[in-house]
Amino acid sequence: MPSHVFADHAAAQPPERGTVDALISQTRRLRGEVDAVRRDTATDVGDPAGRWQRALCDLAVHQLNDLDTHFAQLRDGPPGADDETATASTAAEPHEDSLLSRVGSAEWNLLTDEASWSGELYQILGRDPAAPPLSLDELPSLVHTDDQPQLTTMVTDCLIDGKPIDGEFRIMRPDGRVRQVHMMGEPVLASDGSTVSMWAVLRDVSELRRSQRVVRETRDSLQRHHDIARTEHRLAVELQEAVLPPWGGSLRLPHGGPGQLDLAAHYLPSSTSSLIGGDWYDAMQLPDGQALLSVGDLTGHGVTVTSGMAMLLGALRGMAVAGSPPGQLMGWLNQLLDATAQPALGSAVCCRYEPATHLLTWSQAGHPAPLLFRDGTGRALTPPQGVLLGATSGATYEQADEQLRPGDLLLLHTDGLVPRSDRETATDLLLSLAPRFTEERTAQDCVRIVVEEYGEAPREDDACLLIARI
Repeated sequence: MPSHVFADHAAAQPPERGTVDALISQTRRLRGEVDAVRRDTATDVGDPAGRWQRALCDLAVHQLNDLDTHFAQLRDGPPGADDETATASTAAEPHEDSLLSRVGSAEWNLLTDEASWSGELYQILGRDPAAPPLSLDELPSLVHTDDQPQLTTMVTDCLIDGKPIDGEFRIMRPDGRVRQVHMMGEPVLASDGSTVSMWAVLRDVSELRRSQRVVRETRDSLQRHHDIARTEHRLAVELQEAVLPPWGGSLRLPHGGPGQLDLAAHYLPSSTSSLIGGDWYDAMQLPDGQALLSVGDLTGHGVTVTSGMAMLLGALRGMAVAGSPPGQLMGWLNQLLDATAQPALGSAVCCRYEPATHLLTWSQAGHPAPLLFRDGTGRALTPPQGVLLGATSGATYEQADEQLRPGDLLLLHTDGLVPRSDRETATDLLLSLAPRFTEERTAQDCVRIVVEEYGEAPREDDACLLIARI
């Protein structure tokens, strides 16, 4: 098929996959037909016309193979060429930088030392058409130093052993440009079997090889990014699993005493991101017999955010063990986040529960308020003042008290627990579960209800849930 037919296709808008598949099928069909013609002419060794016809068939098969590769690249994804190259390769007429590159021919007569080059070969090599063609001995002077031995070997094997030439090398043009050239050739034998001349066709494959190299490098880069992302995900998961306690039972308060909290928690990953977020939940018994309950969310995803979450949670535990009240804990967490090398924002709820009096003291930093369920109904606790962690230096955080009763259920969660809902709607939907919570005996059963109701829905962010039954 004439090259301008393929050029007309390339000049159109980027083809759809079905169009490219059709071009691939057409290219492979033509390659089969040309290959059949080439086999039919393979026996015409002494006929010059047959020799050139076979050479043209060899060249056509190479061209069609390269077009097949190029169309497959278009179908599977762009090779990453810059806009200038992409524009040039879709021009209506193939030119020097096109994948449909020029092809030149040459013949060297060993008896007369005469050489003849086609005009296209002069253009490929960047030679002045008025200059005489180079002899076989002079030809290596155009070739890159590292490739000269390869060319010499190919020519020697062709002239002495009658082996066909089929190889690539780089040529150095007078304008300083380096081009990749594919050369095919055969010896022409006399009746006594001696070599009288050598003919060859040379094709500039620079842009094709560049395109293939870019595709290969792009795929290698994507694979490296994939491996890095997979490693980061594994590290983030391991770090999160090491930090978040697998709560699903009782926390006896104080240690060995009659008071206890029935606790259960659950982490729900994002369905749109493979990276772990900065959500956390926590519950621990404090030295004074009280309990610390907290949930929080550090913005972002990945190992950096997960490690930041671990830092905040570790600091929160340490300061809580020292006896700090929730409001002061929030203020110190804000200072800690504000002073980190990579500033970030976070939200949190921190509660201290006194088992002897059932008093809950809590503080919040831009976070959804805890939900209290009692006697088949639920309500959100009125939040004290508190801005996001890391939003401003020197922020102060108020506290609020809530008198709890035996049988009460406290639900703490992070944003995104109810997918695709704003905070007010999410609160209403969670409160509507109050009658179902009343029917369950354990905190774990209540967590199961929430997960069954909202855990399977697509969510854009991670979420945490912590339930404590008095």
